Amino acid sequence: MSAAAVKRIGVLGGGQLGQMLGLAAMKLEIECVFYDPATDAPARVAGRHIAAAWNDQVALERFAREVDVITFEFENVPSETLAFLGKFRPVWPRVRSLELTCDRIREKEFLRASGVPVQPFAPISNNAELDLALAAVGPHGVLKTRSLGYDGKGQRVVKAAHELAPAWEALHCAPCIYEAFVPFDREVSVLATRAADGSAVVYPVIENLHTHGILFRSIAPALISTELAQAAEHYARRVLEALDHVGTLALEMFVADNTLIANEIAPRVHNSGHWTIDGARTSQFENHIRAVAGLPLADAGMNEFAAMVNLVGGIPETSEILGIEGTFVHLYGKAPRAGRKVGHINVVAPTRATLLERLVEVERIARRVNRLA
Repeated sequence: MSAAAVKRIGVLGGGQLGQMLGLAAMKLEIECVFYDPATDAPARVAGRHIAAAWNDQVALERFAREVDVITFEFENVPSETLAFLGKFRPVWPRVRSLELTCDRIREKEFLRASGVPVQPFAPISNNAELDLALAAVGPHGVLKTRSLGYDGKGQRVVKAAHELAPAWEALHCAPCIYEAFVPFDREVSVLATRAADGSAVVYPVIENLHTHGILFRSIAPALISTELAQAAEHYARRVLEALDHVGTLALEMFVADNTLIANEIAPRVHNSGHWTIDGARTSQFENHIRAVAGLPLADAGMNEFAAMVNLVGGIPETSEILGIEGTFVHLYGKAPRAGRKVGHINVVAPTRATLLERLVEVERIARRVNRLA
């Protein structure tokens, strides 16, 4: 199907990422149709919404036949659902991107095979593997469930050998990955978009700050060396090519002792890239839509320094935020609840110093209303 023929994109998932994809698509006169079991899906304000179960093949086929291509906005879509939909319409990114990244063991093995540095890791699925994992990784690590889990959920930090077994029991003895703890200096991510013809654009590296496992703030560009920034871009391009990925993805990494260590891949648009709506020449959402629709990708550069601050569990007065120069408010239409991302604030400025000055006030407001638990 030619790019000119793509007028309707099906999006699996109807959260705030879908909402922002839908808004970006409108600029290109492309309609999004969202498939999400939740009747109150935030994306419903940005396109038509079909509320049905992930395994409802009748609803899935009807959804597929109403759109030209299909994409997804979060990883927890069953791969069987994507495979079924692929019988009717092209699915971008490919199912392989989802299958390799929804299992943390397969993901780490893929990164290592692709030449992207990772920390030592080992699987744990039974009692016998506890000692093997300790021998391979060491007594200081992070135990995570192999699948699902986000914003710090489904994981435990282990600081001594005797803590590993209780940590595994606390995760209900689910299949897990045990990773060596990385004493990082910074957390960074890099977003990149690839088209079906192999062309790609990479956004400036982002520096991230998490609070209780939830992303609180992102600043672009990250304050790292040119060499590290170039290496991060190189690794992102490697991942795109190795996956034959079509669309946007995020590669999250640690900076430790002036080296990069990959943490995980998000095979979709990502929270740390929300600043691109107001701070980049083309947002991550628009470039994803362009890639999925077969349109040329656009400039991923930035004219000013930019940042994003998440609103989690609470919403301040909009006028209070907009009273700070260079700020933009994005609310998702979600009822505030502890630990729930309900919006974000973007900030732009001509210099890093000015950006940091504005961020002091923005972060003060966000911390006052945020409820993490």
